[in-house]
Amino acid sequence: MISKNEIMETIDMVDREHLDIRTVTMGISLLSCARGSAKETARLCYDKICGRAQNIVKVSEELSKIYGIPIINKRVSVTPASLLTAAFCGEETVLAKALDDAAKECGVDFLGGYSALVHKGMTSAEKSFIESIPEALAATDRLCSSVNVGSSKSGINMNAVALMGKIVKRAAYLTRNKDGLGAAKLVVFCNAVEDNPFMAGAFHGIGEGETVINVGVSGPGVVHYALKNRKDATIDEISEIIKKTAFKITRAGALIAREAAERLGAEFGIVDLSLAPTPVMGDSVAHILEEMGLMSVGAHGTTAALALLNDAVKKGGVMASSSVGGLSGAFIPVSEDIGMINAANIGAIDINKLEAMTAVCSVGIDMVAIAGDTPETTISGIIADEAAIGMINNKTTAVRVIPVPDKKVGDTVKFGGLLGEAPIMKVSPYDCSGFIGRGGRISAPIHSNKN
Repeated sequence: MISKNEIMETIDMVDREHLDIRTVTMGISLLSCARGSAKETARLCYDKICGRAQNIVKVSEELSKIYGIPIINKRVSVTPASLLTAAFCGEETVLAKALDDAAKECGVDFLGGYSALVHKGMTSAEKSFIESIPEALAATDRLCSSVNVGSSKSGINMNAVALMGKIVKRAAYLTRNKDGLGAAKLVVFCNAVEDNPFMAGAFHGIGEGETVINVGVSGPGVVHYALKNRKDATIDEISEIIKKTAFKITRAGALIAREAAERLGAEFGIVDLSLAPTPVMGDSVAHILEEMGLMSVGAHGTTAALALLNDAVKKGGVMASSSVGGLSGAFIPVSEDIGMINAANIGAIDINKLEAMTAVCSVGIDMVAIAGDTPETTISGIIADEAAIGMINNKTTAVRVIPVPDKKVGDTVKFGGLLGEAPIMKVSPYDCSGFIGRGGRISAPIHSNKN
């Protein structure tokens, strides 16, 4: 039974503290749609997505009105597309356009799953698929892509890492009229998870059911507000405040997820309670860390504060639901968080500090704009470093960098909407091509050898 006080608390969270359901994401298996030709496969995928997801926007809007909680994005994730395209190498963009058309027909904001899993090896068909990603992102509007290049069990596929440096660079170049927006819809993972509802890295894992509803809850403003009223709290007390707040946020997400799944005839999957920021004032993960006592995110102590936040969010969430999953922690995308944007502008944070923070946060170096002339091997080096952190620490890490064409350090790029804006950040000028060019595989750590 939900008490009157809990109802009033939730209303207050929505009204003053930016509580929202960031996304209701429907995962759809497309394995049954694979055929020998690109055109037939694309047609079947389009039909299945439109059949399963035709009411996701309508249902989400109905639930938003009933419960008074804003649902910001409605999304679809599909089976990693590289599993469907082996029979028609070189024609992968036919499928990409069909997926984008299906997203538009259903009215969803994004469709994720133009993805490949090559963490241990890469077939010629998968290589062909990955090489199609830049053209696919340039030719579509709502399609998102991801590639998993490593895992704690298999190590890091350095051939894939080297290739992805080139792919990121080309994705940005082909969308240079939009400041490299294609690269903003492409994520390179280590330890990618199958039930992530957040873009651009969402895909419907092969271990998932036919149709699944996953919900992503966002509440950095709620956590910030809770800490604002406790200036005298000790570190232990801060942790307790965050846990209790995450508990309440997760309860709201689980309610929406179950209702949506029932109305859409799908399984209820998970609630991902990641604190996902926006460029709006009052909705920043960076400001939570500063509320703990940092002058600016990036100051010494930032990584410790982020570790505290991430751990407390997870503990509070699992108390509220047995179906917490996805990434569930705290995102630190530079362009999408007003506090991170400000810290980058004043030089309080750089890419090296971001890398350190990713050892304890949800994902990794996310939505970082870099100079358009950054060498592709340097991008591969950034990917390799992040993958190593994920592999050794048995956690998900990722890279989403945008080498903005014709921009240099000191410039600013504005993507608009939830993608925000960002200063062009400096990367190391020292060459790593000799290392990246070696190829091969970094073997998994010894703790992976257990069954």
